Amino acid sequence: MGLNSALVVSTAVTGMQQLKELLAQCGIARVEFVQSASFARELLKTAEFDLYLINSPLRGESVDAFAQYLTERLAGEVLVLVREDKLQETSRRMTEFGVFAVSKPLNRDEFLSVVKMATASHSRVGMIRRENEKLKQSIEDIKVINRAKLVLVSRLAMSEPEAHKYIEKQAMDLRKTSRSVADGILKTHEG
Repeated sequence: MGLNSALVVSTAVTGMQQLKELLAQCGIARVEFVQSASFARELLKTAEFDLYLINSPLRGESVDAFAQYLTERLAGEVLVLVREDKLQETSRRMTEFGVFAVSKPLNRDEFLSVVKMATASHSRVGMIRRENEKLKQSIEDIKVINRAKLVLVSRLAMSEPEAHKYIEKQAMDLRKTSRSVADGILKTHEG
């Protein structure tokens, strides 16, 4: 799961073609440019990106606040381009949010290296998110199955082990999941 799209937020328009070419070398084909954090926020109401590049400074908003906004609300990686004399200080502040800082003017090899690290981070976070979603789904399935068991116990006078066995047998006989059987039980008896 690589980086396929990028949003560049930059007040300056110079150097954007070079940046687009560097991103293309990283396999990022879809690149959008906006000139302010407020334009970016508007765009982000309808679109998401794998990578967010903030060219500091921003007009009207602090880079730190906007980077934090991006990391807290969106799934993409965030890179901040800063003057070389501000790199250490910015890196120290941004590390807390998981934001990468890159010095400008851009050094091609350094930039490509940081984008590779961001790609690896994006892949790892994506795996963790998918696993988290599976766990959430499993918990939800267990809740529904337990509610269905409770219905069988209260309405059909089954014991909890009998209700459990009934749901499992129905799932096996009907070639459905236990969750699907439980949903049917709830629909029949609660709906």
